[in-house]
Amino acid sequence: QVQLVESGGGLVQAGGSLRLSCVTSGRAVIYAWGWFRQAPGKEREVVAATSWSSGITYYADYADSVKGRFTISRDNAKNTVYLQMSSLKPEDTGVYLCAASTTPTARPHRWSREYGYWGQGTQVTVSS
Repeated sequence: QVQLVESGGGLVQAGGSLRLSCVTSGRAVIYAWGWFRQAPGKEREVVAATSWSSGITYYADYADSVKGRFTISRDNAKNTVYLQMSSLKPEDTGVYLCAASTTPTARPHRWSREYGYWGQGTQVTVSS
């Protein structure tokens, strides 16, 4: 079993920054993590994803809409995955959810069905 707890959301003006955190716990080995965004009236979409294989290699993938503005990273010692968000736009508003997969993989997962564990989410609101 894996538990995920997100934090770091809030209200920010356009152009501002936020850093989201996702603390993971449990005995299973996690091979892939993802940050998804759920906006009102829209489908859940991947924002950033990362995975590792063959030891310490980390791969990262981003939605086109956030490339160059968001960065996903991981602190192994703290069992925490971060999403650093900069140059925020009103269209970045939504509930951000952290996801994890315990299935070995050679690439980041971009689809929600590829993840077996989810956090409760943290609200991000960007005002114009």
